[in-house]
Amino acid sequence: MVCEESGLVWLIVSVCRDLDGPPVAGEIHQIRPCGYQAPLVGRSFHHGVLDCYTLVRDFYARELGIELPDFARPDGWWDDGHSRLYMDNFRAAGFEPVPEGALLERGDIILMAIRSGNDTPNHAGVYLGDSQMLHHMYGRLSSRDVYGGWYRECTRLVVRRVVGLAPHEHGEKP
Repeated sequence: MVCEESGLVWLIVSVCRDLDGPPVAGEIHQIRPCGYQAPLVGRSFHHGVLDCYTLVRDFYARELGIELPDFARPDGWWDDGHSRLYMDNFRAAGFEPVPEGALLERGDIILMAIRSGNDTPNHAGVYLGDSQMLHHMYGRLSSRDVYGGWYRECTRLVVRRVVGLAPHEHGEKP
């Protein structure tokens, strides 16, 4: 995935070493970007590369034709006691809070606090309609699940894309 995102050819070299000798380069393998896109459902989790926010971005790009900005996010940011990745950035990505009690719409982003040390939202899912959401939990495969019960209890905020609020909906890169 990083090769695809960078657009660069990657070289992988094995390095071997005898007990007493210097390191010796082995075979060189070349990996070229080929246009691969991870599936929305069933992708493995790798924080910052294939995580819940990447899934939100991919859904918006593929299903709605809207490119959302990427935000730097070190692993475990939600446990540092002060980082608020989603709360600090949803407006910059063109979203506004959905009023309490409003009906959810396809594409609404559900912000949840799941095992978050400071109760800050650290997980995001996309509402698909019919009480279904698309999300990618830490350490699990991305999935389509029923939005209700425990997930609803973990929800801290739902945000909705506001057309024209951010410059990224016509394909401009953030």
